[in-house]
Amino acid sequence: MDKLLRFNTVSEYNAFNNNVTRHPLVSVVDFSKAATRQGSRMYFGFYTIFLKDVKCGDLVYGRSTYDYQEGTLVFMAPGQVAGVNSKGETYQPKGYGVVFHPDLIHGTSLGRHIQDYSFFGYQSNEALHLSDRERSIVLDCFSKVGYELDHAIDKHSKRLITTNIELLLSYCVRFYERQFITRENVHQGILERFETMLNDYFGSEKPQTIGLPSVAYCADQLNLSANYFGDLVKKETGKTAREYIQAKLVDMAKEKVFDTSKTVSQIAYELGFKYPQHFARLFKQHVGYSPNEYRILNN
Repeated sequence: MDKLLRFNTVSEYNAFNNNVTRHPLVSVVDFSKAATRQGSRMYFGFYTIFLKDVKCGDLVYGRSTYDYQEGTLVFMAPGQVAGVNSKGETYQPKGYGVVFHPDLIHGTSLGRHIQDYSFFGYQSNEALHLSDRERSIVLDCFSKVGYELDHAIDKHSKRLITTNIELLLSYCVRFYERQFITRENVHQGILERFETMLNDYFGSEKPQTIGLPSVAYCADQLNLSANYFGDLVKKETGKTAREYIQAKLVDMAKEKVFDTSKTVSQIAYELGFKYPQHFARLFKQHVGYSPNEYRILNN
């Protein structure tokens, strides 16, 4: 799977899949029209939403693989690379996709809110698994976009197409919230690992060598994308991942402040702060007292 195919335009991707280009910036792709193929890596210069109807090999995205099953939605933003590892076997692609270029959504409601759909930054193993009813809703949204593309472009086309894509994405937000709930046991295990990872981190020399743990660092340690990890923590705890890390940091700091053999500056450096004043400011925001005040009050 070494070959990299680059698709910068919607028309290039349509041609690759034997689909007609009805609009230069958006398409509903019917993969059953594509020729049989083997695995390859692909670069996309546009937004992609893939609905796979049959197993067609392992999707490789970043460092993760995901074994496609029926009714799986995968989202990718422009500039991302993904591919299918068919393990040397030829397969017939099936399913549908909606692809749209960033130029389509400039100046639209969708363009203003596209960053809100954080699942465009998820990894493939964080894909959306659809129920039969959810799959029907997704296909209905695909169909509405296709309906507009089958008609001559007029002054209403752009608004109707982008509105229907936005409707699709809004449904996907709901479906992902359902998935977070139905996979609560799996996510609880991730939160436990997150808590353990933070305890181990602050109990090691890493704060002095690496600094404060970032959301991206924690997500990477848990083999999750930063977007998915952040959304998971928010839905499970009500806090952002950054707030969760800061709360853990302050808890650790409270314990360390009781050690009067160390100055507040020493404690700040031990926790990974470059500047003690930043530590003091964060501590006061969370506790209501400066580290020195807290130390005096509790001695």
